[in-house]
Amino acid sequence: MILTYEDVRKNEKINTYIRKADESLLAMGYTEHSFAHVTKVAQCAGMILRELGYSEREAENARIAGYMHDIGNVINRIDHAQSGAAMAFRLLETMGADAETIATIVTAIGNHDEATAFPVNPVAAALIIADKTDVTYTRVRNNDPSKFDIHDRVNYSVKKSTLNVDAEKGEIQARLRIDTSMCSVMDYFEIFLERMILCRKAADKLGVKFVLRINGQKLL
Repeated sequence: MILTYEDVRKNEKINTYIRKADESLLAMGYTEHSFAHVTKVAQCAGMILRELGYSEREAENARIAGYMHDIGNVINRIDHAQSGAAMAFRLLETMGADAETIATIVTAIGNHDEATAFPVNPVAAALIIADKTDVTYTRVRNNDPSKFDIHDRVNYSVKKSTLNVDAEKGEIQARLRIDTSMCSVMDYFEIFLERMILCRKAADKLGVKFVLRINGQKLL
């Protein structure tokens, strides 16, 4: 069976795990990790590989990995990448995916969290970049700014976030517009420097450069 992204999106078990995982993260005070996040990550991961000339199969695997990458949070936030990879293995096998597809997707999921991440293949690299650049005020669920922690404040300060691929320049370009009355550029780097370095390593795996611009200024 040739498994598609649409097959995965329509799978009620997978959607239940995404929903329940996000409920757990909500209880712990984390930003939104539900369908808005995983759908954006899926679309961006697929776009990265497609724009860089990878096969449609690789782009489809990146979309699937992006959609499923956070299901391990239903078990625990700690080691959720590895938990999610194990869950994805069982789910994809049950859905009839071939071993090559399963191996590629679970490897990407198991290597997406910054504590243990490494861009071991193009799908993993695309997933890392798509996931780590999804920073925006819409993911903040705390409605009281007076109670924001630094993660809430940094996310809430990002009023616009775009990710583009310029294959001619050999660049993956992340552009952020930050409200500096809420958060300074240094605050952003205090929280996300590790993620941005990881994005640079992932871009290297894809043979391109990762470029970060905040309020029009090139930072990486």
